[in-house]
Amino acid sequence: MFALPLQVIDNFILNYNTGQAILFLFILSTLAALPLKSQKVLGLNTVVFGLLFILTPDSLEPIHFKFLGIALVFIGPMLVVTAKR
Repeated sequence: MFALPLQVIDNFILNYNTGQAILFLFILSTLAALPLKSQKVLGLNTVVFGLLFILTPDSLEPIHFKFLGIALVFIGPMLVVTAKR
């Protein structure tokens, strides 16, 4: 009963690596946080995903996602500190 949909999803996901999936989740969560109009929430979201990019093993994602994680870890606290309240 569930074999066909799971095979379709599996075949779709096999084309992408873990770094691309985390990047997609980061973009979705950032778009979901925009209506809140809170710079602190965006900053915390950025830090969390930066740490997630950094802590993901090297075998699951290319090295350029590690550099993206380092950049997000530096940008996130700046967003939190510059927030008004």
